[in-house]
Amino acid sequence: MKKTNILFWIVTVLLCGYMVYSAIPGIRMTEKTIGVFAWLGYPKYFIPMISWAKLAGVVALLIPVKGFRTIKEWAYAGLFFDLAGALYSVYQMAGFFTDMLWFFILPIIFLFISYFLWRKKETAAVVA
Repeated sequence: MKKTNILFWIVTVLLCGYMVYSAIPGIRMTEKTIGVFAWLGYPKYFIPMISWAKLAGVVALLIPVKGFRTIKEWAYAGLFFDLAGALYSVYQMAGFFTDMLWFFILPIIFLFISYFLWRKKETAAVVA
């Protein structure tokens, strides 16, 4: 159980770090972020909304309090849809063979590992 807990926190912190790293420029509305979203075909008003939603998801994942199970489930789902949508958008604009895809595939892998380990911890806590 201790090994699962440590691995969960390592993967989750890496995932959350990535999400914060991608949200801050959107909240600050940097020119580079505006340019990328324009290239992908998204309106400018979408940038801060999705960025604040990412931060809310990160907060939900990092709260270690029991009883927030539904909120965590929604946070995992929301972050997945954000990353999957970004992956699909980049694929549509740049094709399959671009380095930018790994920028989204790796966090999706971390997301699934984090979710799997979180469910494993939750199940073990209920059994104990």
